Amino acid sequence: MKIMVDMGHPAHVHFFRHCMREMEGEGHQFLVTARDKDVTLQLLRAYSIDHTVVGKMGEGKLGLAREWLGRERDLYAIAGNIKPDVLTGIHNFCMAHISKLMKARSVIFTDTEHAKLANMLTFPFADVICTPSCFNKDLGKKQVRYNGYHELAYLSPDYFIPNPSVLEEVGLKADDKFVLLRFVSWGAAHDINQHGLSLEGKRQLIKELEKYARVFITSEGSLPDEFSRYSVDIPPQKFHDILYYAELCVSEGGTTATEAAVLGVPSIHISTTASLCGNFTELNERYGLIMSFSDEKEVVAHATGLLAKGNAKEEWRQKKEKMLAEKINVTNFITDTIKTQYNLLLRKEGLK
Repeated sequence: MKIMVDMGHPAHVHFFRHCMREMEGEGHQFLVTARDKDVTLQLLRAYSIDHTVVGKMGEGKLGLAREWLGRERDLYAIAGNIKPDVLTGIHNFCMAHISKLMKARSVIFTDTEHAKLANMLTFPFADVICTPSCFNKDLGKKQVRYNGYHELAYLSPDYFIPNPSVLEEVGLKADDKFVLLRFVSWGAAHDINQHGLSLEGKRQLIKELEKYARVFITSEGSLPDEFSRYSVDIPPQKFHDILYYAELCVSEGGTTATEAAVLGVPSIHISTTASLCGNFTELNERYGLIMSFSDEKEVVAHATGLLAKGNAKEEWRQKKEKMLAEKINVTNFITDTIKTQYNLLLRKEGLK
């Protein structure tokens, strides 16, 4: 089987890489294309994943539109050369469109209900749309729900073992306490008109957190000079190692907030999108692993409250174990779904 995977975001590399390794071991072939966004290309190189770069993230609505039109054209040309059987990606309308033009099958994954434009352009053309069971929209007969989260495809204990050597790399000892802050660029299509912390809110948060622990910042975009001394300089493939050892994560980005939660790290998500996605709601209400806010004043109060508590991380580890016991192996689900669509293609062509 030939599978084409388009990576539009660093998290997509993590999401697919274990599935790819396992299926390649069975003799299946993958063609990986990637968008130049944040550290996507660095991750692909770090994991020795062969890939073709197609497009760079555009700025603003017009820039994004131009980028994706160009990407669709270029991806179609690439697909025409290799003729894949299955095309897949995360809310990736290019893969859905091209699969129809090539009479292949498409498997689209999404956990972002409010990505209205991408979903509108993708869902009508996809063969199957895979969502977490907590996804709060009914997408009809194409939808396949699974009991898990995207982040468990790579942060499940089946795949992820934290490496404590990362602490020494950033100048920490094993018992040093630190907080990880994640700021995003708000440049994605589904981020338009959304926001997280204001500049003053970031200043106030850092000031209060420093009373309890060392503060590190990772950011999609460049940091203001006043925050540069908090920047953590580690290779992107080691990000989850340092995240695992944090006492607390405060993130504007939903992916990092969820990653922290499934690792058992107290997680605060600050974003106007926090109430829009079913995975945030479930991780909050069912498991108590994420605290979501749109008001930055609440973030400061709850973040300092968790650090003052002293035992929050142990409490989160116990809640994480309850969550893991109820979830499936997401990588196995990805693999099984791709194979199912390939078998359907063979039956359609009368080859099976």
